Amino acid sequence: MFSDRLSTPLFGAVCFIAGALLTATVRAYARRRGFVAAPKADRWHQRPTAMLGGVAIFATTVAGYLLFVPMTTDSVVLLCGSALMFLIGLVDDLLNIRPYQKLIGQFMAAGLVISFGMRIPLTGNDLLDIAITGLWLVGVTNAINLLDNMDGLAAGIAVIASASLAASFYGNQQWDSLALITVFIGALLGFLIFNFNPASIFMGDCGSLFIGFLLAGSVLLNQVGGRGRGILPILAVPVLILFVPIFDTTFVTIIRKLWGRSVSQGGRDHTSHRLVALGLTERSAVLLLYALAIAGGSISILISGRSMSESLALIGGFSLALIIVGVYLANVKVYDTASVDADAENAAFAFIVNLSHKRRIFEVFLDAALITLAYYCAFYLVLGPFEDTPNWDLFLRSLPIVVLVKLVAFLFAGVYRGLWRYTSVSDLATYGKGVLLGSAVSILVLLILYRFEFYSRTVFVVDGLLLLLGVFGSRTAFRLIRNAIPAPPHRDARRVLIYGAGDGGEMVLRELKNNPEWKLLPVGFIDDDATKQGRVLHGISVFGGNGMLPDLCDDLGVDEILVSIRNFDPERSKRLREICREKEISLRSARIRIEPFDFE
Repeated sequence: MFSDRLSTPLFGAVCFIAGALLTATVRAYARRRGFVAAPKADRWHQRPTAMLGGVAIFATTVAGYLLFVPMTTDSVVLLCGSALMFLIGLVDDLLNIRPYQKLIGQFMAAGLVISFGMRIPLTGNDLLDIAITGLWLVGVTNAINLLDNMDGLAAGIAVIASASLAASFYGNQQWDSLALITVFIGALLGFLIFNFNPASIFMGDCGSLFIGFLLAGSVLLNQVGGRGRGILPILAVPVLILFVPIFDTTFVTIIRKLWGRSVSQGGRDHTSHRLVALGLTERSAVLLLYALAIAGGSISILISGRSMSESLALIGGFSLALIIVGVYLANVKVYDTASVDADAENAAFAFIVNLSHKRRIFEVFLDAALITLAYYCAFYLVLGPFEDTPNWDLFLRSLPIVVLVKLVAFLFAGVYRGLWRYTSVSDLATYGKGVLLGSAVSILVLLILYRFEFYSRTVFVVDGLLLLLGVFGSRTAFRLIRNAIPAPPHRDARRVLIYGAGDGGEMVLRELKNNPEWKLLPVGFIDDDATKQGRVLHGISVFGGNGMLPDLCDDLGVDEILVSIRNFDPERSKRLREICREKEISLRSARIRIEPFDFE
């Protein structure tokens, strides 16, 4: 065994090579013996894929630990608990045991770790801390298990989370824990090169349960060995490090409960699946979730050296961004109509299902978070750090009143009547009325209850401005996300040029982008106005008119031209017909027509 911390990266490299070789060996064995995951209706993969990749991860991690990591009581206990999780998962992969049987085994592993004194020191009450630690270990384990729904997702997120933990161990000078997590990272990377899209092997439950438990338990090593532990790092850092699996599990649990579906069942309704449904490729969806995991891990590192106020602002902003993403993803249709109707009848909270169809309940939660964050930031900007001052009591005492009053004000002002996907500058007036009404009534209530004593008027002015910016920004975020991730084109879409880059052409472009059912893919604009040529409209280039049209059709592979100009010049129209006839390209007009309705 070697204990020189300077050699720690070398240990990881050795485990990476060993993990890759062992994964290839396990893959060959699984294929030869028939341990293969066949495609299913509720599963994502489309072709038979080898299983038991978790065996390679487990074996590499254990071997690396025995060879390179100094043994401590905590690390030995953690590895024993993780080994128990591996065995439970392996039995499930081979024999398909029931969910409650797995859950019993998970709590047994958690009990083993807790019995040796490893826990999250959150409340100071031993019983509560033990309960919280048990839920943390089991919850994160199952979160990683649920996250293993797309090629490379769970393993990649585990690598990022482990790297964040490694940075924390390094900062706390926990060299033994750093060696353990480095060995684990090497084993994961050795598996990931075979598991990334297109995957040739899956980790199975033996892998996901082992990874989840070891990650959750490694956070406990950080809690035990870290210095200067405060309530914020104890509570926030573990959540930020494992934010993506926690977010995905929470999101799926809420959505499935609202629709009357079993939380433990498989399905294509995870965040990764919804991103693909929006138009991202499978790889792009996984990489986007990697980016979110990196952001969460980076914030967990940043707040360790920041004040309480700055840390809360960072965490609040990141959480709000994820809430907005969650609200947007909740709008993505992933259930077929018949399934939705059947599940709605069985939903435990049928009245909430109706609300969730309009997504208003999520908007209210988002606005409550926005109001809280804006109010907190206003206090901080006007009064400076205030957690250890009398102003902190003023903030806590008035916060429930401010949140409740402003939510009611938003309701009366009509903030919840709008459709987010069509939010524009014209909606600012509605949001302004809601914010102004909420601020005025909040001040009035505080004046009646507390005579507005010791409260700063400037705080409420700054709060109103921040809240208006937050409300408008959150609504326009839907349009930004929609533009960043446009609807995927139909597989049989025809490539079209739009003639006219004016208001009519812009309207046609938006319609074609928003509705793939037209089976038309815009590839460019044509316009005779020289001032528009070379410009870009909604990401589509504007080219010259008839003079360059023949070559343009060849270069872009155009199948059809849509004319969006209302009063099209007859000479240009004639020339356009000749070009389309010569190139065998379809020609149609696309513009709004208002016609009388036939009542007969």
